[in-house]
Amino acid sequence: MIETDEYTRYPSVVHMLDEAARIAPRREALVCGNERLSYEEYLRCVAAFAGELIALGAAGERVAIVLGNSVDACIALFGAHAARAQAVPLNPLYTEHELRPLFADAQLHAVVYANEHAQRVEALADEFGIVHRFRIGDAHRRLVARRDEATATLPRPFPRAEELATLQYTGGTTGRSKGVNLLHGAVATNILQREALLPTQRDDERLLCVMPLFHVYAASMCLHNMAHARGTLVILPRYTPEAVFDALARERITIFAGSPTLFTGLLNHAAFSRGFFTTLRLSYSGSAALPEELLRRWEQATGAPVLEGYGQSEAGPVVSFNPVHGVRKPGSVGVALPLTEVQIVEADDASRVLGVGEKGEIRVRGPQIMLGYRNLPDATAEALRDGWLHTGDIGEFDADGYLYVRDRKKEMAKVSGYNVFPREVEETLYRHPAVAEAAVVAVPDDYRGEAIRAFVALAPGASATPEALVEHCREQLAPYKIPARIVLVDALPKTVVGKIDKLRLRSEAR
Repeated sequence: MIETDEYTRYPSVVHMLDEAARIAPRREALVCGNERLSYEEYLRCVAAFAGELIALGAAGERVAIVLGNSVDACIALFGAHAARAQAVPLNPLYTEHELRPLFADAQLHAVVYANEHAQRVEALADEFGIVHRFRIGDAHRRLVARRDEATATLPRPFPRAEELATLQYTGGTTGRSKGVNLLHGAVATNILQREALLPTQRDDERLLCVMPLFHVYAASMCLHNMAHARGTLVILPRYTPEAVFDALARERITIFAGSPTLFTGLLNHAAFSRGFFTTLRLSYSGSAALPEELLRRWEQATGAPVLEGYGQSEAGPVVSFNPVHGVRKPGSVGVALPLTEVQIVEADDASRVLGVGEKGEIRVRGPQIMLGYRNLPDATAEALRDGWLHTGDIGEFDADGYLYVRDRKKEMAKVSGYNVFPREVEETLYRHPAVAEAAVVAVPDDYRGEAIRAFVALAPGASATPEALVEHCREQLAPYKIPARIVLVDALPKTVVGKIDKLRLRSEAR
């Protein structure tokens, strides 16, 4: 068991990477397509880029990174940290319209961007007067090109725990994207907190990262995780099921970091075979709630457990996880990480702490919690109260201290005066053998106040009518929880990080 002070022994993830390069310089660190870097080469590239940023006065400023999954993206993120700048990872798929408010809010000192995004990014850089630009592409420059510079060393001093590390913009599916300020110490501590429940086999892990590296889930559970474990991060530049299957087999993957959307797509693919998973020890599930039926199907199909956890950008991001060693409970997001307190409080009265089996808002306290939202003092004051992060999620504890996330506070429906949590209805729909994906939203209703609307995508080759699905719900749910309407769709809309886009579904439903 790790002693309490051990959780904070790394002031930053830069310290982790530096240690990995000293202990295992020749070990393979990064794989992306045909590119492979050892830890020694990785560190040289990071050091060289960090030196460039420092020479441009980026220390203490913000550096945007608009890159798809690549070796250069990893180098850019660590390089910004090593320069003691605040890294601002942004979604490269965003349009100019979507990027503009983020550029305006961040007040960027420099921007790193892929050649294919140049038109959008450079127009915004001109608009906001951003002079320092790094255009990445084979016809321009590559950060990985400095892998052989033996004289490149990380700049000193290293980042301090109390300095800003990352400005992580939230997805914005429920409104304006907010910039989450995360400290170096919070990010590094969260890695060791997670390690207590999900210990990696140091020097021996090979993790497949399919999730986009600009997302906090991929940064924490993939990028930083492997640097600490001195493992190999295998990056998929673009997702296709065939590319996943190929990487799983060819790269001898031991950990797969996925999401419910990925698990569903892979399980339903014609080429799926258990033979791809012979070296797999476990899978992580994050980014969105994992339906229990999907968890069981994935474990049965791959022969490896899925460990589901819970977190938010505002929480560094990991709050809880089902442990590798110990009881794993399907449907639960596990137990709180060390040094982390989790409470369930009355949604409309945070002074009332609820007991076992009572549903309320989840609030969290611990060293991984954000400093606050950038330029949003009112939103910060609403989220951070008396040292607690109020998550906006609805959950409950069981008698063993396992947390269950029932829904978003804002997504809870009020049907004829009764609280209805969409996830409960979704779980019921997932238990029908014909259902591949399901999403439930609340819509205004003149008689009941709100009504339940469900959108369902059927599994390939399966058939079911909306009436049959309603009857399935009727057998398992109270009358007020039964969807007033079920709509069959070819596929559910997704956000850029693969979550089901409920904002769009609510808009369509209304």
